[in-house]
Amino acid sequence: MLHPLKDNDMLLAIAHDDERAFNSLFYEYHQQLGRFVFSVTRSKELTEEIIQDVFVKLWENRAALPAIKNFSAYLFIITRNHTLNTIRKQVQEKEKQQQLAQHYEQAEEAGTVAEDTRYALLDSAVDQLPQQQRKVYLLRQQGLKNADVAYELDLSVNSVKKYQQWAMQTIVKLIKAGPFTGLIIISSRFF
Repeated sequence: MLHPLKDNDMLLAIAHDDERAFNSLFYEYHQQLGRFVFSVTRSKELTEEIIQDVFVKLWENRAALPAIKNFSAYLFIITRNHTLNTIRKQVQEKEKQQQLAQHYEQAEEAGTVAEDTRYALLDSAVDQLPQQQRKVYLLRQQGLKNADVAYELDLSVNSVKKYQQWAMQTIVKLIKAGPFTGLIIISSRFF
């Protein structure tokens, strides 16, 4: 942890767009935050996604940083809140997936599985992706190249490749996990 006076100087520098100060702040806190988030999520990919989101939010709201009295506490609170919100969203998405799966199973039993249902299930799988993976996946599906996606989302090309890889792995797992098996044929054009 940084000393409070150093924290204040660093926050002031960041508020004035000092990227080196922001990088120092990131390296000072990201490991501790990562351990905390991982203890809750038990997912390396989700932990990385949450930590990145928290630091992006800090950078976007950097002008307000000097007003924060206890930055360490503030950072852990916003990280905790973002983690809990992410978990809530995943639970909601899982419930949505279960409802769609039940609908799919009923339609399959009745012999009326429509192509729209298959696409809805694929959409459900995409909706369950963490935010950054979903953004990368959807932009790539629009035909953008990795460099264009990187520019659009202010990421490195390597990050785009990694998010796309994680997105594809997650979608394939969801498809293979159960009622999504009917999607394998129609979704192959996406992979």
